[in-house]
This record gives sequence, C-alpha cells and structure tokens, in this order.
Amino acid sequence: MIEFITNIDWAAVLPYIAVGFAAQLVDGALGMAFGVICSTLLVSVMGVPPARASAGVHLVEVFTTGASGISHVLHKNVDWKLFARIAIPGVLGGFLGAYVLSNIDSSVARPLVMLYLTSVGFYLLYKALTYPTVAKAKDPKVVIPLGLAGGFLDASGGGGWGPVVTSNLLIQGTDPRKTIGTVNTAEFFLTVTISLTFIATIGLEAFTIVTGGLLIGGLLAAPLGGYFAKRIPTKTLLTLVGVVLTATSLFSLYKALS
Repeated sequence: MIEFITNIDWAAVLPYIAVGFAAQLVDGALGMAFGVICSTLLVSVMGVPPARASAGVHLVEVFTTGASGISHVLHKNVDWKLFARIAIPGVLGGFLGAYVLSNIDSSVARPLVMLYLTSVGFYLLYKALTYPTVAKAKDPKVVIPLGLAGGFLDASGGGGWGPVVTSNLLIQGTDPRKTIGTVNTAEFFLTVTISLTFIATIGLEAFTIVTGGLLIGGLLAAPLGGYFAKRIPTKTLLTLVGVVLTATSLFSLYKALS
C-alpha cells in the first residue's frame, strides 16, 4: 500500500485534487454545481475529453451523493412520492445521455457540451438575480419530462442535475427543504446508472488520475462546505458560479469553433 502511494505521480494528480476541492466547496454551500464546475474546468481548461470528464465526475458523485442521500433520509427531507416521479425518468435520461456522449467523436461533443454549460451558467445568473423566491409549497405538475431532461443533460454535459431539476421544481412552488433532499437522494441512483453506462461503453480507462484526484479533493472539502454556507450569502455564491461557468464555457466554445 505504501509502495503504491509513493509511486503515484502527485504532480499530475494535484490539479484534479484542486478542481475537486474547489467544486465540492461550492457544492457544499450551494447544494448544486459540483458536476458542472468539475466538467467545465476539466474539459475547457485541462483538455480532458468530454466522455472521460463526465465519467470521472459521476463516479466521484456516487460517493458524495450517497452520503448526502443517507443524510437527507435520516433527517426526513425526502418526499417519496416526488422521489418516485423524478428518479425513474432521471435514471433513463442519464443512461441515454451517457450512451450518446460515449458514442460520438469528442471534437463534436466539445462545442455541444460547452454550449450546454454556458446555458447553465446563464441560468445560474438568472437564479441569482431572482433569489430568493418565497411561495407556498405546491405539488409540481411538470416532473417526468424534467427528470428525463435533467438526467440526459447531467450525463451528456457532466453535470446539471441539481441546477436544472432543483431550480425548476422550486420555480413550480415546491417546498425547498423537501425538494433539495429529494433531488439529492435521487441523484445517487442517477450517478450509479451513468457510471455503469460509461464503464460498459468506454471501459475503465476514464477512471484513473481524474477520478482519484476529484475524489480526494471532494472528500477534503466536504467538511468545509457547511462552514462557508453559513457565512457567504447564497445569492453571492450563485452569481460567482454563474459568472465563472459562463466565461469559461464561452471561451472554450470560441476555441472549439475557431
């Protein structure tokens, strides 16, 4: 074990640890954006192919969403009726998204992924400008199409389940605590499905330095997310994330198309 650790090229792993640490720090404070931030930095800044980036991110999220889901269940934050309505189409959409991303050329996937991530960045900016929204809890009407689209975009873009699904449910007037708990718990099953699909289509080659670095960084930052969440306004964090994602993705989209 010691020999294995000493043989690791830590200089190559450290950038991914930093990405995982920063992304989990934001995700811990926002309850979303780990996948989107990791995928944006890996694809646009570090040049990782979209399928490999998404595969690595989702394997890491199996552990983070599993822990989050257990916590929400124990604290009774899960609406099980909503869970059933969102999880099943989400899993189906995730499978389709992972399959599509694994079977198209990365040069084709890159601009499409960047265009999607740019739209998510703009959406987060919009959410920041309209935050907070206060309304009575309502039963959401648009759920199955939302789960299907959220799962597909999460797999094909490497992230977006939280920002897309949670935000759209809240817009429909759902209870914030139950919505966040339910969507986070459902995400565990989504990430397991996406990871297994990537393994079946591209093998284990994606789960190497990227995965290990993101996992280490994410686990190191996990205890700090709650600390910063209490001290930095959510609106400020949403604005910062939206600006960074939009700027980075637009730059990468420009490079991919030029």
